[in-house]
Amino acid sequence: MKLTKTFTAFFQSEKASGLLLLFVTVVSLLLANSLIQNEYIAFWNTEIGHHSITHWINDGLMTIFFLLIGLELEREIYHGELANIKNAILPIFGALGGMIVPAGIFLVLNYGTQTQNGAGIPMATDIAFAIGVLSLLGNRIPPSLKIFLTALAVIDDLGAILVIAIFYTQTIAFDNLLYAFIILAILFIFNRRKVHHLAPYLIGGVLMWYFMLNSGVHATITGVLLAFVIPFGDGGKNTASYKLQHFLHEPVAFIVLPLFAIANTCISINTDWYEGLSHENSIGIILGLVVGKPLGILLFSFLAVSLGISKLPRDLKWKNILGAGMLGGIGFTMSIFITLLAFKNDGEEVITYSKIAILIASFLSGTFGFLWLKFTFKAPIKSIKIK
Repeated sequence: MKLTKTFTAFFQSEKASGLLLLFVTVVSLLLANSLIQNEYIAFWNTEIGHHSITHWINDGLMTIFFLLIGLELEREIYHGELANIKNAILPIFGALGGMIVPAGIFLVLNYGTQTQNGAGIPMATDIAFAIGVLSLLGNRIPPSLKIFLTALAVIDDLGAILVIAIFYTQTIAFDNLLYAFIILAILFIFNRRKVHHLAPYLIGGVLMWYFMLNSGVHATITGVLLAFVIPFGDGGKNTASYKLQHFLHEPVAFIVLPLFAIANTCISINTDWYEGLSHENSIGIILGLVVGKPLGILLFSFLAVSLGISKLPRDLKWKNILGAGMLGGIGFTMSIFITLLAFKNDGEEVITYSKIAILIASFLSGTFGFLWLKFTFKAPIKSIKIK
């Protein structure tokens, strides 16, 4: 299987981003539990324009991340792995299983409790971290598994976005929502009229983000909606979609995601931090990510192949899919993001315990996935063709 240059560039940026995320997370946790603990945590809670710095990162900068996800998903649909429905079915089914089974495990433990709203937390996969860990295995990983995990993670993020839009929107200001969709409609008309300059789309995107922010629907949804009205054309280097996607790769990988990680992992860990791990919420998160993710991805992928609607790549075995599923259990960025939405009215304690559970689950998933794939792929791949 050949890798396109676009995919290779994306994989390399996500690889570097994952390693950077690991570094800044460790640094943030150390600072949050050092002698400057109070000053460090207070900085991220500093209010600017009636919102904390952390809030601006989560609702503002993360919109840019979702814009990039939307652009990458669009490219996958038109020219990538998802363009061929037979190839797309396997990661689509895998992603569905990787969302349904973890959410089911969480709900079995938390249904009817105050924390049942956190069912979306173990559904998410962190692309950067998952690919970052996969990259540590070097050239022993075949291209087909890299493509499978990347496509699965992108589809998984789309699922997380839908979950946010449907389940984590409490009150809706319909006038602001209407204004946002009017702007979206205007941008769609620009697209159909073949307006290829990025400026009107970016200006319209900022206005749409403002109205979405004040509508009750999470503002980051704007990023995905905007991605699909920016002209894709033939997907070449001169198209608006291509230019914006490649411009955003490095800022998102090396600024947006690290800032999100730093701001949301400045967790003060008390001596009794482990007590929260016995709560149904923490158990649901850990079991959902560590057990539910690989189990769901494996079972649903097997179902797709058994039904004859997809096929397993020739250079992969089911034990390899299981290893990719383990890496899918690295929730981190998206899981923390959903945590903030799910428990924003339940107090800081439940959010902190949830974050600790996510960190533990992501560490275990990354470690198990790395060791499992290292065991199942003992010999390096001789060469990878890039077209």
